[in-house]
Amino acid sequence: MFTVSEDAPGGRIDVELTRRTGFSRSHVAAAIRAGAAFVNGEPAKPSRILEPGDSVTYTIAPPVVLEVLAQDLPLDVVFEDETLLVVNKAAGMVTHPSHGSVDNTLVNAVLAHTGTLPGEPIRAGLVHRLDRDTSGLLLIAKTEEALGTLGRAMQKRYIKREYRGIVAGIPRELDGVIRGAIGRDPHNRLKYAIRADGKPAVTHYQLRERLHDAAELTLQLETGRTHQIRVHFAALGFPIFNDPIYGKLDPRSPLPGQALHAWRLGFKHPVTKEMLSFEAPLPPDYVATLDALRR
Repeated sequence: MFTVSEDAPGGRIDVELTRRTGFSRSHVAAAIRAGAAFVNGEPAKPSRILEPGDSVTYTIAPPVVLEVLAQDLPLDVVFEDETLLVVNKAAGMVTHPSHGSVDNTLVNAVLAHTGTLPGEPIRAGLVHRLDRDTSGLLLIAKTEEALGTLGRAMQKRYIKREYRGIVAGIPRELDGVIRGAIGRDPHNRLKYAIRADGKPAVTHYQLRERLHDAAELTLQLETGRTHQIRVHFAALGFPIFNDPIYGKLDPRSPLPGQALHAWRLGFKHPVTKEMLSFEAPLPPDYVATLDALRR
């Protein structure tokens, strides 16, 4: 418990409690949303601005450290050298451990394959991520130097990622650009939404094929926000087909979730500077979904 002093500048409660606890801001914000902090006896939101004289009480437990173990799991390796690894992730496989999925993830499988990986243990080696039910190409660094170089390339949008996806309904425009900042949905912690205070996000798309009350699109990410494609097309009124969070499951599809596949990946090798490009074939369940919608 503490009282905000009269000469203290105003600031957000999540920032102040991050400073006081030493925990990550995301951990502190999640705890506040779960009811761990009160201002003048009332539950606070992470964005609450503290004023001089405010009485703040909080109880924030330290984050639980997950142990990441190597597990001998099937791994579809597309390319590998001493510096990096490109894998084709199956739909239904979680990319990295979290409190909801502590094992049987792609990172567990890659650790068994390589022995060690650089970076934060939970996201060891990952240059980017894919949602659990999104299949396709993932880039993994095997050295600290490669992780830093490829991470900077991702931030500067030098790494090209192209998806194929099926949407429910047929967009009027044959190609287009969707711009909409993305942040957490304030009403559902499992979802993201277009928000004025979110992070900028841009998705490009082109129509590949008209289907029965659906369409297959080619999609390029200009940015890489969580659930970006799914959020953008749900907001446009054409959610990704079979998406259980932003749309609905459809019995015509054998896919475990959204019909979305990270199809192509292109980047400059962090050591040789050679331009590399890879393509992952469509999974059988995605092809079966296309065939069902053609009928």
